Amino acid sequence: MSLDWRSKYENSVVGIITTVTLGALAGSLVLLGAPQGARSQPPADDAISVAQTSKEAPMERPEQKKTAHDLSDVFNPSNALPSSEALIDQQDRGQMLGFDFYRDPLGAMKPGMTFEDFFKAGVANKPKVAATQRKLLESRYNLEPKLDPAVKMSRGKPIAVGPTARLPAGMKWEALAKLSPAEIHERDIFPYKALPHTAQGGGLGGQVFPQMQIKMFPRLERYDVEFDLPEAFLPEFPPAMFLQNRPELGDVSRGEVISINNYYRLFKDILTAVQLDGLRLLVTPFPQEEFNPTDDRRTAQPSLGVTCLDCHVNGHTSGQFHINPDMRPEQRRMRLDTVSLRGMYAQHIHGSKRSLRSVEDFTEFEQRTAYFNGDEIHAIKKGMNILDRIQVSHMAQMQNMFDFPPAPKLTVTGRLDPAKATASEIAGESLFFGKAQCSTCHPAPFYLDNQMHDLHVERFLKNEAGDGPIKAFTLRGIKESPPYLHDGRLLTLEDTVEFFNLVLELKLTPKEKTDLVDFMRQL
Repeated sequence: MSLDWRSKYENSVVGIITTVTLGALAGSLVLLGAPQGARSQPPADDAISVAQTSKEAPMERPEQKKTAHDLSDVFNPSNALPSSEALIDQQDRGQMLGFDFYRDPLGAMKPGMTFEDFFKAGVANKPKVAATQRKLLESRYNLEPKLDPAVKMSRGKPIAVGPTARLPAGMKWEALAKLSPAEIHERDIFPYKALPHTAQGGGLGGQVFPQMQIKMFPRLERYDVEFDLPEAFLPEFPPAMFLQNRPELGDVSRGEVISINNYYRLFKDILTAVQLDGLRLLVTPFPQEEFNPTDDRRTAQPSLGVTCLDCHVNGHTSGQFHINPDMRPEQRRMRLDTVSLRGMYAQHIHGSKRSLRSVEDFTEFEQRTAYFNGDEIHAIKKGMNILDRIQVSHMAQMQNMFDFPPAPKLTVTGRLDPAKATASEIAGESLFFGKAQCSTCHPAPFYLDNQMHDLHVERFLKNEAGDGPIKAFTLRGIKESPPYLHDGRLLTLEDTVEFFNLVLELKLTPKEKTDLVDFMRQL
């Protein structure tokens, strides 16, 4: 290559080295010189984070020090010399100047955007995002929890009672229930509208974990959004864990969150080798849309990913939410709460929308699409995990071991034992299988019908679409799985009763509503 040609080439690319390039270099220098104390260190019990976080070592050897070459712009692709001088006469001089989606982060507004661009913007905007969501929630709900003094979850967390939804000034629940769907629609006063994700735009919704879980596992904290519902309206953490093959053991969690660090110690004498291997896979982190090593991540530090039991803690849930992967366009996607895996052995369809017919299919499908919001293109970039069918079957074996909490007042057919139940609970059972029509979708003994149902809530909504068919979820152990409905818009069981009283036009009395809640607490 002649010096004249090289000079000609270098002069031609000067205009290409834009402020994006200079900004990327500046960001790199900032990171290289940033004080490391600003990076929070995970607690000792989060061994996964500890294992992937490097420690600062004193610069005692010359090879540890950053050289001028290390800090230079020589690695910028705009400065790369062409493989042939013929490229100088080609369009764009052989360079790719537009988006390159394997390299540019998801949601980039221009080519060359870096992780630092997203990180700084996300951190700066996070308080506003949280405040906007908080304002919305406070306009819809009374978020000051009222706790039942007697009824608790398996490990002792009090149950929040409602209803929590705010009604228009002067409106009472009984008066609202007397209105027709058309009247409620016209006046735009339906109290249980769809609950939005805190940051759904641009396909960046993703999984969000509650603070009580992040305190134990800091690797789950996002820099751009935070969890929006008060802890009182969530399941207990850690939740109890029950095994259908060892019911006599009761809660086998022993008060611990099951993870890669303790699963073998806790279960080596309880599970079969196949089940134990399935559990190992369920607590192994794999890349996910927001938790991965690439610039698309929503964590400050690169991440190995999340585990199945990060979301389904101890085979249950801590109320995490994301957006459903199987709908487009973006504004039609729905917020989804993480559901419990308790009683998987009794379920014949899986997924709120997808209606998959086996837990094996669901496990495989989750890895390939739901982990990446239904986008396999980005999955390849971030680390798609293709599981062998044998591994999938091992995971399914373990998932089918998760059982419901004990229900001492139920008979073997799933109905109340009159000798143990109160008058209110018995009255509630009669309503459940009668006037309230609950058993249409939730028959005993598992209180689900393994079908999809469309409630046509759009009848009541003036400016929103409906949800379409949604899988009916089991009501066994329901008092331990708040909030309710697929998007968590129903914070308490009382809210759930009010919702269905309106949607099914049941005309329940206040006493009947109380009895119905009392019965469901026994499931």
